[in-house]
Amino acid sequence: MEIYLSSNLKLLRKNRKKSQEDVAQELSLTRSSYSGYENGVAEPGIENLVKISTFYRIPMDDLLKKNLAELSESDWEAIEKGVYSDIKGRKLRVLTSMVSETNEDIIEMIPQKASAGYTSGYADPDYIKVLPTFQLPFLKKDRKYRSFPIFGDSMPPVSSGSYVVAEYVQNWETIKNNHPYIIITKEDGIVFKVVNKIAGRENFIQLSSTNPLYEPYLIDINNVIEIWKFVNYISHDLPEVTISDNDLLKSVKSIQNQVNEMRSFMGKDF
Repeated sequence: MEIYLSSNLKLLRKNRKKSQEDVAQELSLTRSSYSGYENGVAEPGIENLVKISTFYRIPMDDLLKKNLAELSESDWEAIEKGVYSDIKGRKLRVLTSMVSETNEDIIEMIPQKASAGYTSGYADPDYIKVLPTFQLPFLKKDRKYRSFPIFGDSMPPVSSGSYVVAEYVQNWETIKNNHPYIIITKEDGIVFKVVNKIAGRENFIQLSSTNPLYEPYLIDINNVIEIWKFVNYISHDLPEVTISDNDLLKSVKSIQNQVNEMRSFMGKDF
């Protein structure tokens, strides 16, 4: 398989009318390192590859495997507008995960104390391998799951301190409107919201809460790192059960009837 990384980097940099020094500074790299990537004498590690993919807003698959010199004019217009890394979510497909001793996928749990580091550690094997893990036998074997901590009161009945078990979404076009998802972004970290796609604005999604006190808001899809679909949740809290006045009245009458039946059966008064 031919790799086009070096030639693609040159094209992308020239398209932005930047020097190697400019790009290297924005990526927090040395000029010699970045020059080596463009000249094909060095290869970026996964962390730097993610940086480059995010900087140019180009999916890593395309950055490596597609000859960008063959792109259409509309594709280059999309690159200039920052919407080429589209709703399909191809920009960041590398998912670091753990498997059991029998080579089966296991569910990594992101502890509350480690959640703040997830946005930088999601692709780091050293971060992932120390996470606690568990298995749920009723989940599908051909899917990837992860458990995330939930904070705040924006998504009842899921309470703060609960853990949401979610399924990894590789193709973002499969997102369903009015469904809850875990959204991972660099700015906001782990966010649990109801997602809606916006007609005519493919590079944005709307995030809403089930708590009406919180207003919906839009986020740029290019700022999203990962998307996980809600499956179930684990909570230490017992949901509150409220009884309507009508149900309460029925319950009292039922108890009265049972007492009357007992009196009749026993043949005496209490």
